[in-house]
Amino acid sequence: MAALAVFLASAAHADAVLRVGSKRFTESYILGELLAQTAAPHARVEHKQGLGNTAIVLAALKSGSIDVYPEYTGTISLEILKHARPASIEQMQRELAAQGLGVAVPLGFNNTYALAVRGDGGGPQRLSELAAQRGLRYGLSHEFIGRADGWPGLAQRYGIRSTPRGLDHGIAYEALARKQVDVIDIYATDAKISQYGLRVLGDDQGYFPRYDAVLLYRLDAAQRFPAAWQAIRGLEGRISAPDMIAMNAAAELRRQPFATIAHEWLTRHPPAAIATRPGAAPQPSDSAAHSVTAIPQPTAGIAHPATSAQAAAAPSATSADVASSAGATPRSEAAATQASPSLWQRMFADDFWPLTRQHILLVALSVALASLIAIPLGILAAHRPAWREPVMAVAGILQTIPSLALLAILIPLLGSIGTLPALCALFVYALLPIVRNTCTGLSGIPAGQKQAAQALGLRRAQSLRYVELPLAAPTILAGIKTAAVMSVGTATIAAFIGAGGYGERITTGLALNDNTLMLAGALPAAVLALLTQGLFEWMERGFKASAAARAPARLRA
Repeated sequence: MAALAVFLASAAHADAVLRVGSKRFTESYILGELLAQTAAPHARVEHKQGLGNTAIVLAALKSGSIDVYPEYTGTISLEILKHARPASIEQMQRELAAQGLGVAVPLGFNNTYALAVRGDGGGPQRLSELAAQRGLRYGLSHEFIGRADGWPGLAQRYGIRSTPRGLDHGIAYEALARKQVDVIDIYATDAKISQYGLRVLGDDQGYFPRYDAVLLYRLDAAQRFPAAWQAIRGLEGRISAPDMIAMNAAAELRRQPFATIAHEWLTRHPPAAIATRPGAAPQPSDSAAHSVTAIPQPTAGIAHPATSAQAAAAPSATSADVASSAGATPRSEAAATQASPSLWQRMFADDFWPLTRQHILLVALSVALASLIAIPLGILAAHRPAWREPVMAVAGILQTIPSLALLAILIPLLGSIGTLPALCALFVYALLPIVRNTCTGLSGIPAGQKQAAQALGLRRAQSLRYVELPLAAPTILAGIKTAAVMSVGTATIAAFIGAGGYGERITTGLALNDNTLMLAGALPAAVLALLTQGLFEWMERGFKASAAARAPARLRA
């Protein structure tokens, strides 16, 4: 595994592909598409979509799994560099340079945090009023709850003593609208502020810093892809807050694909005009050659892990502003509504077979690798009682590690995102049922069967091969079945680190609060789990029917 990780990490730089990353929320996904499509005429580009929260994407950047991703100055200063107060771009550049990273290309809008409540009736108007209202229910994103510049500091600054509930941004707005919570965290460029009629609470003590959208990148990426980097630098200052709100609205309200939204914005702001802006990076040398290929465009219905939650202290655009900035008309919006695909269409969209192959590959490889390790461990535990408890204890402890935490550990450990850490995580979770069933199956063989093998002069290895394993095979197979069915469900988390599978649809549907898209990912996963269980049960029946006949025949031979 370690050798494979080193090989993949080195290959990431050898294949001359500019890898753009994005977090798991709508705006980051759109910005990632803008970067990828801007760079595509100048280099081969790959968009690593919806990689999760800041920790995961930053680990991918440091390891070289991605080269650049959109970030925010407040996050870089307070969360990544751990400053007590916001730092300047120049200071951040100096500190990041020591890690081989850089920050540049302010995109033109401030997407700061804020808190919001329902706009109907009375209620608080400013954050300072929250401390006096003890009965309010807070539904905040998990990252905001844990960030140094999020809930802990905010609660201390304003004297708020309530305990928040962790909610995904994609469902927080619905929870607020249904009066399941009273306060949520939002971002300044979220299109859902006006859709849900929210009231943004005034930050009267100036707690939240600016969160200007910038690019966090590897310094060597600008050197390896000078022409692409020059084009990307041309985006500086070009994206206004109304533009970003409009693009978020196109994704969240009109369900347009992220790639289409980015393409339409770039069509209205041609790359030629962008690339010739003053302050662009120097022209590449004649020796720098890059293949010119168009970045693949995701099709409608493809899974895009991204979250639809952002809004806040900056002034939000009106509905008219959003419509005009997006270039949308009532007719185009009606057409988009009429063209909304059904569950059946979204389930069997163009990405169905690629996602199916990815999901099956993750499950099959992880369970196969786990079987190669777990069956010998189960044999050891069955034949050596002193080893039984330690082996079972280790397998049990590994099973209890939270999946996202394990992925966050594996990414810097392996120096990679995508398939490799996902396979390792699924491998870990598949060990326990196979080890346990192997040990149980071998321990449950009647002593008379073992004594008969010894009486026939079979050595221990021969007895294991010809008598014990065939008799224990149905139980071992049941353990592999359990591991495989569990892995089908657990494999959906692979989408958080760019490994694909049905989880891409589920995470994107959760991000966009799109139940149809979530079902388009959940239903195939459920069907695959049922098919997997059915296949193993058929194999179990075959083993049970033949196991009793095989062992005596081998003993007679």
